[in-house]
Amino acid sequence: MEKQESRGQRKVLTGVVVSDKMDKTRTVLVERLVRTGLYSKTLKRAAKFHAHDEGNESKIGDKVEIMSTRPVSKTTKWRVSKIVEKARA
Repeated sequence: MEKQESRGQRKVLTGVVVSDKMDKTRTVLVERLVRTGLYSKTLKRAAKFHAHDEGNESKIGDKVEIMSTRPVSKTTKWRVSKIVEKARA
């Protein structure tokens, strides 16, 4: 635990798994709200991240928390830290 604190805070995001077709990798959709400059209208912006899931535990529709980590592969720079909510069957 001390080593992690000395490296600084890691980024943590929450999103929904939209693809589980890859082995040990999930595609997570993270949505955020942004206010525009002139009229202060609130817009929804989304980004997809590839996250490493060692045990293939998360499935499509699960709400997960992802944490930044060292690059696992060319596109995978996040890892699933925990499953917040399972998808409804």
